[in-house]
Amino acid sequence: MTSVAFIGLGNMGGPMAANLVKAGFQVRAFDLAAEALETARAQGCDTAATAQAAAADADFVISMLPAGKHVRGLYMEGDAPLFDVIKAGALVIDCSTIDADTARHVAAAGAEKGIGFVDAPVSGGVGGAQAGTLTFIVGGSEAQFTQAQPVLQAMGKNIFHAGDHGAGQVAKVCNNMLLSILMAGTCEAINMGVKNGLDPAVLSEIMKQSSGGNWALNVYNPYPGVMENAPASKGYQGGFQVDLMIKDLGLAMDVSQQSAAAIPMGSAARALFTLHKAGGNGKLDFSSLLKLYQDKDKGEE
Repeated sequence: MTSVAFIGLGNMGGPMAANLVKAGFQVRAFDLAAEALETARAQGCDTAATAQAAAADADFVISMLPAGKHVRGLYMEGDAPLFDVIKAGALVIDCSTIDADTARHVAAAGAEKGIGFVDAPVSGGVGGAQAGTLTFIVGGSEAQFTQAQPVLQAMGKNIFHAGDHGAGQVAKVCNNMLLSILMAGTCEAINMGVKNGLDPAVLSEIMKQSSGGNWALNVYNPYPGVMENAPASKGYQGGFQVDLMIKDLGLAMDVSQQSAAAIPMGSAARALFTLHKAGGNGKLDFSSLLKLYQDKDKGEE
């Protein structure tokens, strides 16, 4: 049985690990939170007391961590970096969304020890993690991509090879920057329609069937009550937090500066989400940006 170490059992990592168990992998999981470990055990994972214990002798090591500094700290730094524990020939699949330079740096450090590393950030949200329908955007060699495929297919539906190490991260931030722009535009349009007497559900249906249709409008409507299962109809709980969108937009700014790629709309979206966070909304789903427009309008009346 192929063994997988899974490090990081948050809202995304927990369901991903559970889907690996369902697919027949032997999963040894670790997280700093005792509650997350308890849930993993209930879903059929073996649990470890440390990340090092989880990774020892594993064929694959998957990590889902908040930022680049955590990935560097786990694999390369400190008293017991995982690259000192992971066996040669194993493959690390890092599903965190981090900067491309860190992904390349960690991949190079792994290669020196005969350990493969791919960056494989995900798209699809918590719902996709639970349903096993995530999109994985992989940066690494062709051989590493082929090696990773059976594991990724147990957790996702769409698996893309974006290019060499770091390419997965660049593609991910391009996607999330566009998503932020689409969400901001969708909030603006719906808010303007409602202010002029339109029913948000009717307006949304009109735009869905017209040229304004987009993912944020079609499947993730930001107006409460329009879509029953969207975070907007659940007090903007769950989903993808404003704080995480701002983090990803910061990564997009870095890519922009390094490549002299103009991103005026991405910059505007980052400013809007940062202003929204400043109002105390960082832990809400990013579709709660609608509240920024509503609150501004109330202040003008």
